[in-house]
Amino acid sequence: MDGLLRSGCIGGAIVLVVAGCTRDDGVSQNSEPYAGIDASETLTLLGTEPFWDFEISGETATYTTPENLDGTTIAVSRFAGNNGLGFSGEIDGDALQIAVTPGDCSDGMSDRTYPFTATVSLGDRTLFGCGYTDSQSFGGEEAP
Repeated sequence: MDGLLRSGCIGGAIVLVVAGCTRDDGVSQNSEPYAGIDASETLTLLGTEPFWDFEISGETATYTTPENLDGTTIAVSRFAGNNGLGFSGEIDGDALQIAVTPGDCSDGMSDRTYPFTATVSLGDRTLFGCGYTDSQSFGGEEAP
């Protein structure tokens, strides 16, 4: 009865049971929200060509580029999906959507390996990069 809702009556109380979901190919789907990055951690995302950086702490994100080294700080909303996190906000009138998922990532410019991949939609631009947190750092040289 995978993926079905079942109801019954036990001692006068109505009981609903939701069975686990399984795709047609037999792979189980996890319906639990992603918990791999604690909300209290600082998440750093970075990309190259063009160079950019987001530092997300709580409900605040700071976006920096070589043209704006001081950065632009905005409010963001956090969403835990099935296999990662999403953040949304607005920078200078442009919609911001960030998706962060676990997986080895290379910035393409160093010998570092990061534990997260990032996809950023900012207005009509899409940026790709890597990420790390306070407790899940990158591997490789600190300052290449």
